[in-house]
Order: sequence, then C-alpha cells, then structure tokens
Amino acid sequence: MPSGLRSDLILGIETSCDETAAAVLRGPRQVLSSIIASQIPVHRRYGGVVPELASRQHLLSIESVLKDALEVAGVGLKDLGGVAVTYGPGLVGSLLVGISVAKSLSMVLELPLAAVNHHEGHIRSVFIEHEEAPLPMLMLMVSGGDTSLYLVSEGDVYRPLAHTRDDAAGEAYDKVAKLLGLGYPGGPIIDKLAAKGDPRAVPFTRPRMTDGTLDFSFSGLKTAVLRYVQSHGIGSLAASSGETAPPHPSQQILDLLASFQEAVVKYLVDQTVRAARHHGARSIGMSGGVACNSRLRQAMRDAGGRLGLPVYYPSPALTTDNAAMIASAGYLHLRRGHTADLTLNADPAARL
Repeated sequence: MPSGLRSDLILGIETSCDETAAAVLRGPRQVLSSIIASQIPVHRRYGGVVPELASRQHLLSIESVLKDALEVAGVGLKDLGGVAVTYGPGLVGSLLVGISVAKSLSMVLELPLAAVNHHEGHIRSVFIEHEEAPLPMLMLMVSGGDTSLYLVSEGDVYRPLAHTRDDAAGEAYDKVAKLLGLGYPGGPIIDKLAAKGDPRAVPFTRPRMTDGTLDFSFSGLKTAVLRYVQSHGIGSLAASSGETAPPHPSQQILDLLASFQEAVVKYLVDQTVRAARHHGARSIGMSGGVACNSRLRQAMRDAGGRLGLPVYYPSPALTTDNAAMIASAGYLHLRRGHTADLTLNADPAARL
C-alpha cells in the first residue's frame, strides 16, 4: 500500500465530456467496478455534444453512478484510500461537476485528492490490461476531442510529440456522418458501413504539415468529403427518409465512406509508424474512442508486424471515456505523494 494512503482502493470520477463515469480500483490495475452513464440519446438529435445539456445531465446522473460503482465494487466510502478526478481537458461545465463532487468527498472523508489529465487517463488505460508492454511505447491517443502522439517512457513519463491542429479524427467522423444523415455518434456507424464499400473508389489527398511536424489536421479531409457530396448530388439520408426509418446508403455512399475511413486510418498509421521509427519505440499503443475502430486496429497491427513491434490497446470498455483509467492514473499520483487541494479547478485546455 502506498505511503500515506489508508487503503489501496481508489475512486475515479470522469465527467470531461458526455459520459458520467465512476470506478473503483484496487491499485493501478485491478478494476472492481466501472460504471458509465452514456448521454448519446440526449445529444443524438443534434449530431454532436451540446455542452449545456452535457453538464445538466452529469448533475442528474452523478449520484446514481457513484452509488452503483461502490455497490458493484462491494465497498463503502469509508473503505476508500483516495479520490481521483479528471480536471481537463474537456467541457468546462462538465468538468466542474466531477471536480465539485470529488473535492466534497475528499474534504468530508479526509481523503487525498488526485487531479488527472484526461489524456493521461487514456494512456494509462492501455497498461491496466497490458502491464507487460515494453517501453518506450509510441502512443496514439485518438478520440472525438483530440488526436495526439506521445512517447511513454519508464517512470510514467509522457512526452508529447504531436497533436491535432483543427478537427480531431473522431470529430471528422461525426461531421461526415452528420453531413450524410447517418446518425450520431458517427464513428461506429461509418466503421460498420465502410466494410461494405470500396476503399479505393474515391482518391482523397493525404493531409500534410508544411512545417514537417507530426501534427494532425483533419479539416481538409472533411472538406473534401463535403465537396464530393456536393459535386455528385448526394443528399442527406436523414432528409430523404424523414428520419422515420434507418437509412439505407447507396453503394456510392458506401464507397465514399470506405474511402474516407481508409484515408483517415492510413494517415493515423503512417504518422504513428514514422514517430515510432524516429524515437526508437519498442511497442505501439492506441487509446481513445476511435481506437475501437476495427479498420484502424487491423491496419495498426499490420504496421506493427512489419516493424516487429507489438501493438496494444484496451478492451472496448476501457477504450472510450471511463473512470477506471482516471483511478489508475490517480493511484500513481497518490503513490508519489502528488495531491491536489481544494482550490482545484477545471482546465478545459489542459495539456499533458
């Protein structure tokens, strides 16, 4: 048990965007519970997350989510050794809900408080299930909010190598799905439909940074899809169906989706491989919601095989936003004596 903690049970709280989540871990890897209340039904009609609605929904859900996490873990509040919470990046209103609850629990129960960067949580999610992964690891963090590359080294050192300069990969998926009236969230829908299309049908130009960095940009690819839709007279499936029945895309749309996805996946894999080679990585990791994409997982495994590098990613339950990853990272903070006080505030643009 870490010095200064009365037990190795850590409660994690995650409310950075549109998932209200709580989890209890014993140490950094033993997940006793992980409860997630999704807001997808709330935001689906808007084709994306509405910040005001997200924060309100967190307020409605947080109490029951915490209660369920403790009950499933079979522990009480007095059994806890510490509390970990996401402080950023994310939506400020959403972050404040989780932070307020975590600070209250810390004060009332006299528990040490760990402030966790959301991106660090996603990185730690890989190691919850893959403690054996060799370091340094080249980590692709790919989600709806950000797309970044980190070099993960011994001692839990995270070196940022690249980030997105505009749209994140998951955001591009959502916007393309909205453009075509496919529904929300766009990632899983496009992943499923793309399997029925020809990925070579539409030749999209790969994005490139003129300064030679590894940074990502997906706005140009999103715009290219828009221009293709306009030039080929493709309308919204939602409009044509009156949103009363599931859309049935034409082969033209299926080919467009397959080509779009292939362009995104190739871009992500190529940048990751380039960084892994340059920095002498011994393994490759993926985390974040888009890391659930079946084509991306296969393409990264293939690329890793060609490089002789193992590829690691969490199970789906730990890939999207969750509180187990926050508790895991929080445990490491508390083990080192890195605690936050009650002045902790949300930082919507926090960098790792």
